[in-house]
Parts: sequence; C-alpha cells; structure tokens
Amino acid sequence: MKSRKRWIIENVTSLGLALLLVFMIRSSVIEAFKIPSGSMIPTLLVGDHIFVNKFAYGLKVPFSDLITGNPIYMVKRDAPKRGDIIVFMYPKDESFYYIKRVIGVPGDTVEIKNKVVYINNQMITRDPAPADQTDKVFQTLADDPKYSRNFLELYREKLESHDHLIMLDKTNSFQESFGPQKVPADSLFVMGDNRDFSNDSRFWGFVPMRNVKGRAMVIWLSLWINFSDGQLTFRPKRIGTILN
Repeated sequence: MKSRKRWIIENVTSLGLALLLVFMIRSSVIEAFKIPSGSMIPTLLVGDHIFVNKFAYGLKVPFSDLITGNPIYMVKRDAPKRGDIIVFMYPKDESFYYIKRVIGVPGDTVEIKNKVVYINNQMITRDPAPADQTDKVFQTLADDPKYSRNFLELYREKLESHDHLIMLDKTNSFQESFGPQKVPADSLFVMGDNRDFSNDSRFWGFVPMRNVKGRAMVIWLSLWINFSDGQLTFRPKRIGTILN
C-alpha cells in the first residue's frame, strides 16, 4: 500500500513539474498562436498557426504579467523595431490578442497620404510586387471571392530591414490619409499588411509597450476549418515559412 501511494505521489509530482515547466516556457520563451482574421494578408493567412518568440524583447519573470499586470524582465533586450510583426494585447480589451506590423516607434511621426505611409516625413519605399509573387498570392486566395485581383494590388514595401508584401484595395478610398501623429513614449503605431481591411492604430490608437507579448517567428501549420460550410483548407507549402 505504501509503495502504491509513493508511486502515485511521485508520478503526480513529476507531471506537475512537467506542466509547470511547459507553462513557464509558454509564459516567457515561446507560444503558439492561431491567425483568426485576414488583416495580415498576404503575409499571414486565416488559419496560419505561428510560433511567437516571447524572448525577442527580453526574458521576463514567468507569470509576472499575470500577477502584477506588467511584465518584469530579468534580461532586457532591444524594444520592437519598425517592421517587426508583433503579437500584443488589444488596448481596448486586453482579453484579445492582435497581430500587426510595427510602423512607428516612440518619437516617430506617422502620416499617410493617398495610402502611402510616411515616417518622419520620409516615404516608406514600395514597388509593385513581381508578377510571380502576385500570381502565387492570388492562387492561394482563390477560394475566397473577396480577394479578387481585379481590384486588389500587391506591393513590396521596404521598412528598415524588413522587405514584405502589402495589399491595397483600389476601390476603397476609406482611410486614404491619416495624421500626422507622433508616437508617444513607451508606445507603438501598428498596421496590418492588408492595409484596407485592418483594424489597427489608425482607428484605436497606440499599443502600450507593456502589451507586447512577442515577435512572430515562423508558421508551423496552415489549416483552416469552416464548420458552417464544412470546408477544410490545408496549405502544406506554408509550413516552415519564416516571418519577416
């Protein structure tokens, strides 16, 4: 009887320690997220599952943000940079997580003129996307009639060290212009790569630095199941895509 009790205690203890280690890693080092919306198309598609590097901006004390409301860092690293894709708690309701691209950092003045982004009066360089990349994106989006190449345009945008695709809607004149607005201290200005279909800083303001959970790293699965339509979309070629 004693040996049985000891066996149970040892196994429960081992399981508890293993779970604690998993949750500590999830809290401070790496965590998986699923993309629920199209605001980051063409970089991220609905149903993409990604790993987020929570150590990218510093190693925090596990669970410190849950206990104190603010992360406590044991090792502080560089803050998010322009062009980083970040996961953060939505400032208007911190029970939701959003994913966007950093456009402006503290001290930057952000302005949009005719859908062209300017940072500190300097236009962000962009060029029409090459035909092969455009074809590839629209082939991937072929199942969704909302994304027709008849009215959508793709550009390659250069933001610091990040060279990425963005999508613009030629028929959508909403939010063609914005600002100028200066990014306050300890805050970020973010936007989605699907510029005309993104709920971002243009509408609800800045992201407090303390809300940032980490930087998106890689797509480890791309699978979308629409239960209402009985539709399953699996994109194996996207697995292993490094996010830039």
